[in-house]
Amino acid sequence: IRRPPRSTPKPSSAASDVYKRQAPAFLVLFVFVLYPVFETVRLGFYDKFGREFIGWDNYVWALNDPNFRRSIINNLGWLLIVPTLSTFFGLVIANLTDRIWWGSIAKSIIFMPMAISFVGAGVIWKFIYDYRGPGDQQIGLLNAIMVSLGIEPQAWLTIPIWNNLFLMAIMIWIQTGLALVIFSAALRGIPKETLEAARIDGASEFRIFWSIIIPFLEQTILVIWTIITILVLKVFDIIYVLTSGGPGKSTTVLGWSIYINTFKKLDFGTGSALAMILGLLTLFIAIVFYAFLDRGEKQ
Repeated sequence: IRRPPRSTPKPSSAASDVYKRQAPAFLVLFVFVLYPVFETVRLGFYDKFGREFIGWDNYVWALNDPNFRRSIINNLGWLLIVPTLSTFFGLVIANLTDRIWWGSIAKSIIFMPMAISFVGAGVIWKFIYDYRGPGDQQIGLLNAIMVSLGIEPQAWLTIPIWNNLFLMAIMIWIQTGLALVIFSAALRGIPKETLEAARIDGASEFRIFWSIIIPFLEQTILVIWTIITILVLKVFDIIYVLTSGGPGKSTTVLGWSIYINTFKKLDFGTGSALAMILGLLTLFIAIVFYAFLDRGEKQ
């Protein structure tokens, strides 16, 4: 008696079932990630209405625009100062708070700004930097302190160069908490025997910090520095809330320039070109980061 052959599912039907299950994810990925990227690339080569192809004109305009050059210079200042100081303060505070009994309370307080959005942080610091004129009552914390000390109040966000530093202080205040938490976890991985041996040999705490802790946390420092750098490249909210790029475009950055050209001037060509430049800068930093990280792992 012949037995009927077993029915096996067709490979094509199994593959189609997989595709059907993954179709919603692919659709969401295409609509919210891939399509905006491709459309931004396309608009960067078209006129302000996205109708006429003009080639590289938008990028040539960007390179010759003084506001673009100013935003690049300001972004470079943000990239040099904010990630460096945030990483440094996070490492130092993490190292110091591990030695005191109330270190967990201190870490919680310093980490709290991470729970605030950039817009919320901008509003808070707007009250700190508020200026009401020499004869008026100062409600800004910084100017109130200045007046109590007998010093004339200052319009902090209108002072050239310094206004950028005051804006950077907000980002440092926020991102130091991120660096602190990551460094606190990384410090647990340093062998206590190594630190105790160094102290027995007479090494000072500064020597231990410089020669043992920093080399051991080299990869962690690189990761934190890169994360904060990418966040700084996209900074927009703080500028929007406090200065709107002024006075005289002195605090403008790439993110603000993209917003002005795209949503204020409705020039989608130049706005897309600026967005592509920002995206390429971010991609370049990510590639460099992964190259250094890969080299460190091979060593």
